[in-house]
Amino acid sequence: MRYSEEEKAYLWLCACTDLDASARIAVLREAHDPAALFHGFPVPHASEGKSRRDEAEKFLAALERKGYFALTLLSDDYPENLKNIPDPPLVLYGAGRRELLRAQKFCIVGSRRAPASAIATGKRMAEEISRHITIVTGLAEGGDSAAIAGAIPSGNLICVLPCGLDNCYPAAHASLKERVVKAGLLLSEYLPEEGTTKYAFYARNRLLAGLSDGVLVLAAGKRSGALITANRAAEYGRDVFAIPYGLGVEQGEGCNDLIKHGAHLLTEAEDVLTMYGYGGESRAEAQFTEEETRVISALKERGEAHLAELAEALQMRVFEVTAILSALELKGAVAKSGGNRYTAV
Repeated sequence: MRYSEEEKAYLWLCACTDLDASARIAVLREAHDPAALFHGFPVPHASEGKSRRDEAEKFLAALERKGYFALTLLSDDYPENLKNIPDPPLVLYGAGRRELLRAQKFCIVGSRRAPASAIATGKRMAEEISRHITIVTGLAEGGDSAAIAGAIPSGNLICVLPCGLDNCYPAAHASLKERVVKAGLLLSEYLPEEGTTKYAFYARNRLLAGLSDGVLVLAAGKRSGALITANRAAEYGRDVFAIPYGLGVEQGEGCNDLIKHGAHLLTEAEDVLTMYGYGGESRAEAQFTEEETRVISALKERGEAHLAELAEALQMRVFEVTAILSALELKGAVAKSGGNRYTAV
């Protein structure tokens, strides 16, 4: 992979010095031309007696051996949306399909404790939207995992990490991370070996919002990190969407508050696709038996119901309702809420 002198200078400054982000920007402003860093321009705490260009090239060679690539604010495929936020990273590191950087992007996030109905809805929406627009998300449980599950078959998926590409957070998602690399793209603003810090999640959330034209929140309590991403999106002038929830549902309080303050209420992926110029696609309607239709109707009336409650309401035996619910789960029409409770999707 070829890099210009200016790109190498950016990489040297970010990867081979101990300067923080503000100090790096100050150096670049003073230097005027990034390539001046390779020609004796003074840089605080820089190694003496070493060729800066050689240091940069050694770092790039190590990246390539790992199958990674780097892009800088000067690279042709650095996402335009990201350039326009107040604090774009000078360098990003990636693994996977680099061409996705040029694609239109839409972010889907949600609480780690997202209810089963939100997980099922998020997966379905991500699957439909990703046929046209690349999905951006994190790698956490809950809403992120739903977005990944829906988008990974198309490969139109970017996951942004709160740590370097060598690491994985949460560690339990290491195999999921590998699936994303093979199908889509992983991005990070951190050096490959860097771990996760508390601040890194706030920084990562600004990238999720900054990369995307819009952000959908699948589930969020009052203090959910997903709300940080939504608020960043609003600050950047992006579209904000949220799934509505009934009163008293803690995992949806943040979503309802977003809608109250102007976010788009979203129930179908078609609404997103239409907004961004992709005429909605009519999904093939699943075929339901008469008994399946009765169960779905009963769930929609109640919002959520226990297996025994459904059996009593429908005057059916528990094992009969269990079989019907299993079939409906396979058709994507219902989802488990835990404790033998179900909800219609």
